[in-house]
Amino acid sequence: MPLPQDQLNMRVFSRDFSQNFYSEVEHSADQIAVLGDQDEQPSTPEAITLKSNSLMWKINSEQALQRTIFQSSPVAAMVDTWVLTAQMNAFFTTGNGSMIFAEHQNIAIASSERLQANFERTVKGFVKASEFKQYQVFVTQYVIDNPIADITFTRVSAFNDWLAYRNISELEAVTTFGTVPEVMSDVSDRMAMISDQMPKILTWKAELYALHSNINAEELQKTLANISDTSARFQDMMEQSPEMMAGLAVDLRRELTPLLTQLSDSTDDKIAQLSVERQALTLMVKSERVALEEMVTRERIAAAANLDELSKHTVEVVFQELTNTLKSLILYFVLFLGVIFFAPLGLGVWLGKRMALKRQSPQQSSD
Repeated sequence: MPLPQDQLNMRVFSRDFSQNFYSEVEHSADQIAVLGDQDEQPSTPEAITLKSNSLMWKINSEQALQRTIFQSSPVAAMVDTWVLTAQMNAFFTTGNGSMIFAEHQNIAIASSERLQANFERTVKGFVKASEFKQYQVFVTQYVIDNPIADITFTRVSAFNDWLAYRNISELEAVTTFGTVPEVMSDVSDRMAMISDQMPKILTWKAELYALHSNINAEELQKTLANISDTSARFQDMMEQSPEMMAGLAVDLRRELTPLLTQLSDSTDDKIAQLSVERQALTLMVKSERVALEEMVTRERIAAAANLDELSKHTVEVVFQELTNTLKSLILYFVLFLGVIFFAPLGLGVWLGKRMALKRQSPQQSSD
Protein backbone atom coordinates (compact mmCIF):
# COMPACT_ATOMS: atom_id res chain seq x y z
CA MET A 1 0.00 0.00 0.00
CA PRO A 2 1.61 3.33 -1.01
CA LEU A 3 2.24 6.14 1.42
CA PRO A 4 -0.12 9.14 1.25
CA GLN A 5 1.26 12.08 -0.68
CA ASP A 6 1.50 14.31 2.39
CA GLN A 7 3.64 11.70 4.19
CA LEU A 8 5.90 11.35 1.14
CA ASN A 9 6.34 15.14 1.23
CA MET A 10 7.24 14.93 4.93
CA ARG A 11 9.86 12.25 4.23
CA VAL A 12 11.45 14.22 1.38
CA PHE A 13 11.46 17.43 3.42
CA SER A 14 13.03 15.75 6.45
CA ARG A 15 15.80 14.19 4.35
CA ASP A 16 16.52 17.52 2.65
CA PHE A 17 16.59 19.31 5.99
CA SER A 18 19.25 16.90 7.29
CA GLN A 19 21.81 18.30 4.85
CA ASN A 20 21.03 21.82 6.03
CA PHE A 21 21.36 20.65 9.65
CA TYR A 22 24.74 18.99 9.08
CA SER A 23 26.13 21.98 7.22
CA GLU A 24 24.92 24.52 9.78
CA VAL A 25 26.19 22.60 12.82
CA GLU A 26 29.56 21.72 11.31
CA HIS A 27 30.22 25.27 10.10
CA SER A 28 29.27 26.82 13.46
CA ALA A 29 31.23 24.27 15.53
CA ASP A 30 34.35 24.67 13.37
CA GLN A 31 34.03 28.46 13.67
CA ILE A 32 33.89 28.20 17.46
CA ALA A 33 36.94 25.91 17.53
CA VAL A 34 38.97 28.27 15.31
CA LEU A 35 38.06 31.32 17.39
CA GLY A 36 38.96 29.42 20.55
CA ASP A 37 42.44 28.64 19.19
CA GLN A 38 42.89 32.31 18.29
CA ASP A 39 41.85 33.48 21.75
CA GLU A 40 43.94 30.98 23.69
CA GLN A 41 46.98 28.82 23.15
CA PRO A 42 45.79 25.53 21.56
CA SER A 43 47.27 23.51 24.42
CA THR A 44 45.56 25.41 27.26
CA PRO A 45 42.73 23.64 29.16
CA GLU A 46 40.24 26.31 28.06
CA ALA A 47 41.04 25.82 24.37
CA ILE A 48 40.92 22.02 24.72
CA THR A 49 37.55 22.18 26.48
CA LEU A 50 36.12 24.52 23.85
CA LYS A 51 37.34 22.31 21.01
CA SER A 52 36.06 19.18 22.77
CA ASN A 53 32.62 20.72 23.16
CA SER A 54 32.53 21.74 19.50
CA LEU A 55 33.48 18.20 18.44
CA MET A 56 30.86 16.66 20.75
CA TRP A 57 28.24 19.06 19.38
CA LYS A 58 28.89 17.81 15.86
CA ILE A 59 29.09 14.14 16.82
CA ASN A 60 26.11 13.90 19.17
CA SER A 61 23.70 16.25 17.41
CA GLU A 62 24.20 14.60 14.01
CA GLN A 63 23.83 11.10 15.47
CA ALA A 64 20.65 12.25 17.24
CA LEU A 65 19.32 13.65 13.95
CA GLN A 66 19.98 10.35 12.19
CA ARG A 67 17.95 8.52 14.85
CA THR A 68 15.04 10.93 14.46
CA ILE A 69 15.03 11.14 10.69
CA PHE A 70 15.32 7.41 10.01
CA GLN A 71 12.09 6.43 11.79
CA SER A 72 9.71 4.23 9.82
CA SER A 73 6.85 6.72 9.92
CA PRO A 74 7.39 10.00 8.02
CA VAL A 75 5.09 11.74 10.52
CA ALA A 76 7.19 10.44 13.43
CA ALA A 77 10.40 11.60 11.71
CA MET A 78 8.95 15.06 11.05
CA VAL A 79 7.61 15.55 14.60
CA ASP A 80 10.76 14.22 16.29
CA THR A 81 13.10 16.27 14.08
CA TRP A 82 11.14 19.42 14.91
CA VAL A 83 11.39 18.58 18.62
CA LEU A 84 15.16 17.96 18.31
CA THR A 85 15.80 21.36 16.71
CA ALA A 86 13.70 23.08 19.39
CA GLN A 87 15.46 21.15 22.19
CA MET A 88 18.88 22.08 20.81
CA ASN A 89 17.86 25.73 20.58
CA ALA A 90 16.58 25.72 24.17
CA PHE A 91 19.71 23.85 25.36
CA PHE A 92 22.08 26.52 24.00
CA THR A 93 19.83 29.51 24.79
CA THR A 94 18.49 28.95 28.31
CA GLY A 95 19.32 25.35 29.20
CA ASN A 96 22.32 23.54 30.64
CA GLY A 97 24.40 24.40 27.57
CA SER A 98 23.91 28.16 27.77
CA MET A 99 27.58 28.74 28.74
CA ILE A 100 29.22 25.73 27.12
CA PHE A 101 31.04 27.81 24.48
CA ALA A 102 31.88 30.77 26.75
CA GLU A 103 32.12 34.04 24.83
CA HIS A 104 31.33 32.28 21.54
CA GLN A 105 27.97 31.00 22.76
CA ASN A 106 26.13 33.38 20.44
CA ILE A 107 27.34 31.39 17.42
CA ALA A 108 25.67 28.20 18.67
CA ILE A 109 22.50 30.10 19.64
CA ALA A 110 22.21 31.80 16.26
CA SER A 111 22.81 28.51 14.44
CA SER A 112 20.15 26.67 16.48
CA GLU A 113 17.62 29.47 16.01
CA ARG A 114 18.16 29.43 12.24
CA LEU A 115 17.67 25.68 12.07
CA GLN A 116 14.44 25.74 14.10
CA ALA A 117 13.05 28.72 12.16
CA ASN A 118 13.93 27.12 8.83
CA PHE A 119 12.27 23.84 9.81
CA GLU A 120 9.09 25.52 11.07
CA ARG A 121 8.87 27.76 8.00
CA THR A 122 9.04 24.76 5.67
CA VAL A 123 6.54 22.72 7.72
CA LYS A 124 4.12 25.65 7.66
CA GLY A 125 4.22 25.52 3.86
CA PHE A 126 2.63 22.07 3.52
CA VAL A 127 0.66 21.68 6.78
CA LYS A 128 -2.73 23.26 7.45
CA ALA A 129 -2.70 26.30 9.72
CA SER A 130 -4.78 24.59 12.42
CA GLU A 131 -2.54 21.49 12.40
CA PHE A 132 0.61 23.65 12.45
CA LYS A 133 -0.66 25.41 15.56
CA GLN A 134 -1.25 22.05 17.26
CA TYR A 135 2.27 20.91 16.31
CA GLN A 136 3.76 24.14 17.63
CA VAL A 137 1.92 23.98 20.96
CA PHE A 138 2.97 20.36 21.47
CA VAL A 139 6.63 21.00 20.59
CA THR A 140 6.87 24.01 22.89
CA GLN A 141 5.42 22.13 25.88
CA TYR A 142 7.42 18.96 25.17
CA VAL A 143 10.72 20.91 25.10
CA ILE A 144 9.85 22.47 28.47
CA ASP A 145 9.01 19.06 29.97
CA ASN A 146 11.91 17.15 28.31
CA PRO A 147 14.99 19.39 27.96
CA ILE A 148 18.35 18.11 26.72
CA ALA A 149 20.49 17.58 29.81
CA ASP A 150 24.02 17.78 28.38
CA ILE A 151 26.13 17.83 25.23
CA THR A 152 25.63 14.10 24.70
CA PHE A 153 22.12 14.93 23.37
CA THR A 154 20.62 11.92 25.14
CA ARG A 155 16.87 11.88 24.41
CA VAL A 156 13.88 9.70 23.51
CA SER A 157 11.51 9.99 20.60
CA ALA A 158 8.62 12.41 21.07
CA PHE A 159 6.30 10.55 18.68
CA ASN A 160 4.50 8.50 21.36
CA ASP A 161 3.79 11.66 23.34
CA TRP A 162 2.53 13.29 20.16
CA LEU A 163 0.11 10.38 19.61
CA ALA A 164 -1.12 10.71 23.18
CA TYR A 165 -1.51 14.47 22.71
CA ARG A 166 -3.67 13.89 19.60
CA ASN A 167 -5.52 10.85 21.09
CA ILE A 168 -4.29 8.63 18.26
CA SER A 169 -3.52 4.95 18.77
CA GLU A 170 -0.27 3.45 17.49
CA LEU A 171 -2.20 1.14 15.16
CA GLU A 172 -3.88 4.11 13.51
CA ALA A 173 -0.67 6.15 13.33
CA VAL A 174 1.30 3.74 11.11
CA THR A 175 -0.99 1.99 8.63
CA THR A 176 1.59 1.31 5.90
CA PHE A 177 5.34 1.45 5.25
CA GLY A 178 4.80 2.16 1.57
CA THR A 179 5.20 0.15 -1.60
CA VAL A 180 8.30 -1.91 -2.34
CA PRO A 181 9.88 0.87 -4.46
CA GLU A 182 9.20 3.39 -1.68
CA VAL A 183 10.77 1.11 0.94
CA MET A 184 13.80 0.47 -1.28
CA SER A 185 14.19 4.20 -1.88
CA ASP A 186 14.03 4.79 1.88
CA VAL A 187 16.73 2.16 2.51
CA SER A 188 18.88 3.64 -0.26
CA ASP A 189 18.61 7.12 1.29
CA ARG A 190 19.59 5.75 4.69
CA MET A 191 22.64 3.93 3.34
CA ALA A 192 23.75 6.98 1.37
CA MET A 193 23.45 9.26 4.40
CA ILE A 194 25.25 6.80 6.68
CA SER A 195 28.08 6.35 4.19
CA ASP A 196 28.46 10.13 3.94
CA GLN A 197 28.40 10.89 7.65
CA MET A 198 30.18 7.88 9.16
CA PRO A 199 33.72 8.82 8.02
CA LYS A 200 33.30 12.35 9.37
CA ILE A 201 31.93 11.17 12.71
CA LEU A 202 34.75 8.64 13.11
CA THR A 203 37.30 11.37 12.35
CA TRP A 204 35.76 13.69 14.94
CA LYS A 205 35.78 10.91 17.53
CA ALA A 206 39.46 10.25 16.80
CA GLU A 207 40.22 13.95 17.25
CA LEU A 208 38.27 13.99 20.51
CA TYR A 209 40.18 10.96 21.77
CA ALA A 210 43.48 12.54 20.77
CA LEU A 211 42.63 15.74 22.66
CA HIS A 212 42.12 13.85 25.93
CA SER A 213 44.88 11.26 25.59
CA ASN A 214 47.85 13.60 25.20
CA ILE A 215 48.43 12.45 21.63
CA ASN A 216 49.45 15.21 19.29
CA ALA A 217 49.43 15.13 15.51
CA GLU A 218 53.19 14.50 15.24
CA GLU A 219 53.03 11.48 17.55
CA LEU A 220 50.06 10.11 15.65
CA GLN A 221 51.85 10.47 12.32
CA LYS A 222 54.96 8.86 13.78
CA THR A 223 52.92 5.91 15.07
CA LEU A 224 51.29 5.41 11.69
CA ALA A 225 54.68 5.57 10.01
CA ASN A 226 56.07 2.93 12.41
CA ILE A 227 53.13 0.66 11.66
CA SER A 228 53.71 1.11 7.95
CA ASP A 229 57.44 0.34 8.31
CA THR A 230 56.71 -2.78 10.36
CA SER A 231 54.26 -4.00 7.76
CA ALA A 232 56.79 -3.42 4.98
CA ARG A 233 59.52 -5.32 6.86
CA PHE A 234 57.15 -8.22 7.50
CA GLN A 235 56.33 -8.34 3.80
CA ASP A 236 60.04 -8.32 2.90
CA MET A 237 60.63 -11.16 5.35
CA MET A 238 57.88 -13.19 3.70
CA GLU A 239 59.48 -12.67 0.30
CA GLN A 240 63.04 -13.41 1.50
CA SER A 241 62.22 -16.46 3.66
CA PRO A 242 59.77 -18.63 1.75
CA GLU A 243 61.02 -21.79 3.55
CA MET A 244 60.14 -20.35 6.94
CA MET A 245 56.72 -19.28 5.73
CA ALA A 246 56.13 -22.74 4.21
CA GLY A 247 57.02 -24.36 7.54
CA LEU A 248 54.71 -21.94 9.33
CA ALA A 249 51.92 -22.90 6.95
CA VAL A 250 52.55 -26.61 7.63
CA ASP A 251 52.45 -26.05 11.37
CA LEU A 252 49.26 -24.07 11.10
CA ARG A 253 47.66 -26.78 8.96
CA ARG A 254 48.73 -29.45 11.44
CA GLU A 255 47.33 -27.51 14.39
CA LEU A 256 44.11 -26.51 12.69
CA THR A 257 43.27 -29.83 11.01
CA PRO A 258 41.87 -31.52 14.18
CA LEU A 259 39.81 -28.46 14.93
CA LEU A 260 38.42 -28.31 11.40
CA THR A 261 37.70 -32.06 11.48
CA GLN A 262 35.85 -31.74 14.77
CA LEU A 263 33.92 -28.79 13.40
CA SER A 264 33.03 -30.77 10.26
CA ASP A 265 31.86 -33.78 12.29
CA SER A 266 29.78 -31.58 14.56
CA THR A 267 28.25 -29.86 11.54
CA ASP A 268 27.41 -33.22 9.95
CA ASP A 269 25.76 -34.38 13.20
CA LYS A 270 23.70 -31.22 13.41
CA ILE A 271 22.66 -31.54 9.76
CA ALA A 272 21.68 -35.18 10.28
CA GLN A 273 19.73 -34.25 13.41
CA LEU A 274 18.05 -31.47 11.50
CA SER A 275 17.11 -33.89 8.72
CA VAL A 276 15.55 -36.32 11.23
CA GLU A 277 13.64 -33.51 12.90
CA ARG A 278 12.46 -32.27 9.53
CA GLN A 279 11.22 -35.76 8.61
CA ALA A 280 9.42 -36.03 11.95
CA LEU A 281 7.87 -32.63 11.38
CA THR A 282 6.77 -33.67 7.87
CA LEU A 283 5.20 -36.88 9.24
CA MET A 284 3.43 -34.93 11.97
CA VAL A 285 2.08 -32.42 9.48
CA LYS A 286 0.93 -35.26 7.23
CA SER A 287 -0.83 -37.01 10.15
CA GLU A 288 -2.48 -33.79 11.19
CA ARG A 289 -3.63 -33.18 7.62
CA VAL A 290 -5.10 -36.71 7.33
CA ALA A 291 -6.87 -36.30 10.67
CA LEU A 292 -8.21 -32.94 9.54
CA GLU A 293 -9.46 -34.41 6.28
CA GLU A 294 -11.19 -37.26 8.16
CA MET A 295 -12.80 -34.83 10.54
CA VAL A 296 -14.03 -32.68 7.65
CA THR A 297 -15.41 -35.78 5.92
CA ARG A 298 -17.26 -36.87 9.07
CA GLU A 299 -18.69 -33.45 9.56
CA ARG A 300 -19.77 -33.29 5.91
CA ILE A 301 -21.52 -36.70 6.15
CA ALA A 302 -23.22 -35.68 9.40
CA ALA A 303 -24.28 -32.41 7.84
CA ALA A 304 -25.67 -34.24 4.80
CA ALA A 305 -27.62 -36.64 7.05
CA ASN A 306 -28.98 -33.76 9.04
CA LEU A 307 -29.90 -32.01 5.82
CA ASP A 308 -31.79 -35.11 4.57
CA GLU A 309 -33.65 -35.42 7.89
CA LEU A 310 -34.46 -31.75 7.83
CA SER A 311 -35.69 -31.94 4.24
CA LYS A 312 -37.90 -34.96 5.06
CA HIS A 313 -39.37 -33.23 8.07
CA THR A 314 -39.97 -30.10 6.05
CA VAL A 315 -41.81 -32.02 3.32
CA GLU A 316 -44.00 -33.75 5.91
CA VAL A 317 -44.90 -30.50 7.55
CA VAL A 318 -45.63 -28.85 4.20
CA PHE A 319 -47.90 -31.69 3.06
CA GLN A 320 -49.68 -31.73 6.42
CA GLU A 321 -50.35 -28.04 6.23
CA LEU A 322 -51.39 -28.38 2.57
CA THR A 323 -53.88 -31.16 3.48
CA ASN A 324 -55.43 -29.04 6.21
CA THR A 325 -55.68 -26.15 3.81
CA LEU A 326 -57.40 -28.30 1.15
CA LYS A 327 -59.91 -29.65 3.71
CA SER A 328 -60.75 -26.11 4.73
CA LEU A 329 -61.16 -25.09 1.10
CA ILE A 330 -63.50 -28.05 0.35
CA LEU A 331 -65.64 -27.20 3.40
CA TYR A 332 -65.87 -23.59 2.39
CA PHE A 333 -66.67 -24.61 -1.18
CA VAL A 334 -69.56 -26.87 -0.03
CA LEU A 335 -70.93 -24.11 2.14
CA PHE A 336 -70.61 -21.73 -0.76
CA LEU A 337 -72.61 -24.12 -3.05
CA GLY A 338 -75.23 -24.53 -0.32
CA VAL A 339 -75.65 -20.81 -0.04
CA ILE A 340 -75.77 -20.25 -3.81
CA PHE A 341 -78.11 -23.11 -4.83
CA PHE A 342 -80.11 -24.29 -1.81
CA ALA A 343 -80.75 -20.97 -0.13
CA PRO A 344 -82.75 -19.50 -3.11
CA LEU A 345 -84.65 -22.81 -3.49
CA GLY A 346 -85.62 -22.89 0.17
CA LEU A 347 -86.57 -19.24 0.05
CA GLY A 348 -88.78 -19.88 -3.00
CA VAL A 349 -90.56 -22.80 -1.30
CA TRP A 350 -91.18 -20.73 1.79
CA LEU A 351 -92.52 -17.81 -0.27
CA GLY A 352 -94.75 -20.20 -2.24
CA LYS A 353 -96.25 -21.58 0.91
CA ARG A 354 -96.88 -18.08 2.19
CA MET A 355 -98.59 -17.12 -1.06
CA ALA A 356 -100.76 -20.25 -0.94
CA LEU A 357 -101.83 -19.51 2.62
CA LYS A 358 -102.78 -15.97 1.69
CA ARG A 359 -104.98 -17.19 -1.21
CA GLN A 360 -106.69 -19.76 0.98
CA SER A 361 -107.57 -17.21 3.67
CA PRO A 362 -110.01 -15.03 1.48
CA GLN A 363 -111.78 -18.10 0.13
CA GLN A 364 -112.53 -19.41 3.61
CA SER A 365 -113.88 -15.99 4.60
CA SER A 366 -116.38 -15.91 1.64
CA ASP A 367 -117.71 -19.38 2.44
